[in-house]
Amino acid sequence: MPWKETCSMDERCLFIAEYCKAASSVAELCRRFGVSRKTGYKWITRYEDDGFVGLSDRSHAAHSCPHQLDTTTAEQILKVRRSHPTWGPRKVRAFLIDRHASERWPAASTIGELFTAEGLTVPRKKRRRVPASAPFGACTQANDVWSVDFKGWFRTQDGERCDPLTLSDVHSRYLLRCQAIERTDAASVWPIFDAAFREYGMPLRMRSDNGPPFASCAAGGLSHLAVKLIKAGVTPERIEPGKPQQNGRHERMHLTLKRETANPAAANRRSQQRAFDNFRRIYNEERPHEALGQTPPIRHYLPSPRRFTGRLREPGYPSGVTIRRVKRSGEIKWRGSLLFLSQVLAGEPIGCEELDDGTWYVHYGPIALGLIDHRGRFVRSSPAVEGLRGTHTNLRAQEVLPIVPV
Repeated sequence: MPWKETCSMDERCLFIAEYCKAASSVAELCRRFGVSRKTGYKWITRYEDDGFVGLSDRSHAAHSCPHQLDTTTAEQILKVRRSHPTWGPRKVRAFLIDRHASERWPAASTIGELFTAEGLTVPRKKRRRVPASAPFGACTQANDVWSVDFKGWFRTQDGERCDPLTLSDVHSRYLLRCQAIERTDAASVWPIFDAAFREYGMPLRMRSDNGPPFASCAAGGLSHLAVKLIKAGVTPERIEPGKPQQNGRHERMHLTLKRETANPAAANRRSQQRAFDNFRRIYNEERPHEALGQTPPIRHYLPSPRRFTGRLREPGYPSGVTIRRVKRSGEIKWRGSLLFLSQVLAGEPIGCEELDDGTWYVHYGPIALGLIDHRGRFVRSSPAVEGLRGTHTNLRAQEVLPIVPV
């Protein structure tokens, strides 16, 4: 004989059917169906209020949650997110705390859950992280080092090429310039430097990659633009080839710049420049930066006390340094012969200092160019070599250039 199956809903309906017959008391019905009188009267009340529908199972979820994000707060958070689509939960929270400090804002994790629920989060692919290297000296305050680079060209919607040049302070992350220029040569870049120097003063060092117009294959890696920087009183420094992580702060800013201004690109170059200007204002004055304690860069940047008058001066050398002026051909006169150094330095004075072993350390201002060996040959240094005086054995011989007899 098969088992007779029943369910709680069927039992409740049978209970009410027996109750409606009025043949038994409620207490007797409860004993027959194996429930308490409290439960029996609950079913009777539900039936009288809603009919048989009222006998179905009801949700046990709480009617309210004291920790639930209220609608007004959620809308304020989403408003900031929609205005700045690339900002994460921590930046949005820091921004709201800064603007509305008297209000109580949820944790960043709660804000992240809200973004996910609203479909505003794109999960990232996991990838292996490569630790960044730091081959440069400490950057302890604003204007110690500025970083410069081209973001990478793209086309606006009308098909015109756009090359953004960016300039930022490494310590404060303050974005000094974001300018679309006509050409990526020294003649186009120097006016951007000139305007930035006049507005903010001069940094001690300017960090760049090894591409033109910032560097070249000439001695010391110097380019015409680098020579101008030295004459202005700024020391150029370059990252190692193929290691953009050494300028990681600036490269990370480029990622944010691309997302917020070039995805998609503007209709034309003029509209694109307006987008760059708006991004620079928000990036400097509003966007919280995690490395700065979730505060914007403008609170950490002050102009440099080293003012720029526009005058370029040749580097000075201490007494005891032999000075040679580079000819138009890129050569210097050395012990009755012509020795080729670099045409980039044409017309510039270079310093030669004799070392203990009889070789000569050659430099242009703070930049090492190489050595003149015992045979009178110029041994070009690696562009990364600095502080060569007294440690010339670290020089990597890249090229030995013969003397040209006079």
